[in-house]
Amino acid sequence: MVDDEPELVKAIEIRLKAENYQVFTAFDGEEGLAKAREVLPNLIILDIMLPKINGFKICRLLKFDEKYKDIPVIMLTAKTEEEDKALGKETGANEYIAKPFDWKFLIEKVNEHLK
Repeated sequence: MVDDEPELVKAIEIRLKAENYQVFTAFDGEEGLAKAREVLPNLIILDIMLPKINGFKICRLLKFDEKYKDIPVIMLTAKTEEEDKALGKETGANEYIAKPFDWKFLIEKVNEHLK
């Protein structure tokens, strides 16, 4: 989970742990990219508007690298313009979910991509 809103990160971490998922967190783009490369997670929930490196660039860097390209990325963001959604897909995101979001939908998408 990469997002610069600590309260949101904590809330999502609690929900995912309740679903028996192990969760790693990062609060800026550099930390998120480093954590993804270190941990090699099964899925990444990624904000777009992050300090240091934005989510589009992180997604592109991971998706166009053979070692990380198969990790599903769910972009969870306040950017709701159609061009942002298109750019998310272009950079390799598997899902694009706008904030505010439905908890049940987010968990369904996480479960779907981890099957």
